[in-house]
Amino acid sequence: MQSTSGDITMIETRQLTKRYGDLTAVDGISFKLEPGRVLGFLGPNGAGKSTTMKMIAGFLAPTSGSASVCGHDVVDDAIAAKRMLGYLPEGAPSYGEMTPLRFLDFVADVRGLSGAKRAQRIDDVIERLHLNGVLEQPIETLSKGFKRRVGLAQAIVHDPQVLILDEPTDGLDPNQKHEVRALINRLAADKTIIVSTHILEEVHAVCSRAIIIARGRVLADATPAELETRSRYHQAVSLTAANMSAAKEALSKVADVAAVEIDPQDHRITAFPKPGRQIFIAVNQALQAQGVAVSEMQLESGRLDEVFRTITQGSGQEARA
Repeated sequence: MQSTSGDITMIETRQLTKRYGDLTAVDGISFKLEPGRVLGFLGPNGAGKSTTMKMIAGFLAPTSGSASVCGHDVVDDAIAAKRMLGYLPEGAPSYGEMTPLRFLDFVADVRGLSGAKRAQRIDDVIERLHLNGVLEQPIETLSKGFKRRVGLAQAIVHDPQVLILDEPTDGLDPNQKHEVRALINRLAADKTIIVSTHILEEVHAVCSRAIIIARGRVLADATPAELETRSRYHQAVSLTAANMSAAKEALSKVADVAAVEIDPQDHRITAFPKPGRQIFIAVNQALQAQGVAVSEMQLESGRLDEVFRTITQGSGQEARA
């Protein structure tokens, strides 16, 4: 199946549901994902993220509903669906007594790779994930970060069209996180990717779309920029001034300013606009008119963490799915 046409649905779920007795872990999730898109799957612990990804990857049978990968139903046409995808589970399970090289050899065997292509793919993932220095060490002796890299390597060794990555940067240091995000961005040129994460900066770094779920249900489905417009900080103006009280007084008199707040931690002042209003120019003019010296001022696009908390409020006590 070609992955260049925008008309092709690479991943589709239809009322996907998973129940464990009286607990509904995933409750009727439906979405479609086109080629070249990176979908961020967001939610608090227990939201149903990992359960949903396991069902799409064919590792867990749905109670009801269905999912397909590249047109192949993950239950009725399971082998064909699994051939099309690479999967990095939560925790990156592997065979601890194996070395990374032996493990990748094993995965290449399972994936049916042979000959020159097999050697080329193994060499490629070793280079991309910087595994050369640990190839002969038992996986169980590796750091959490290197174990994660080995897990990523096995997920992409067969060059799949679809990638499902559950917390791909978990356990990595900031430099390693940057490398993995850069890798995801490169892979997205010709692959369709679902990334489960609780790191909101990761959504900005790699995702073209985000789905927020809680209690097993989809609560939001939009681009990161669209989600930010739901924030009360969208189009707000934040600044640092030498005279805080004078700045606050000047901002309070701007007609389209709804509220002015001072952050007790970083001492920045934020002016919040009335709905649908833009206040940056008026705020700047008001401060200049009152002779208030400002060292820094910025227009806020919105804060994804605030939107996330608002949307998922009350879901944090759910049992982990």
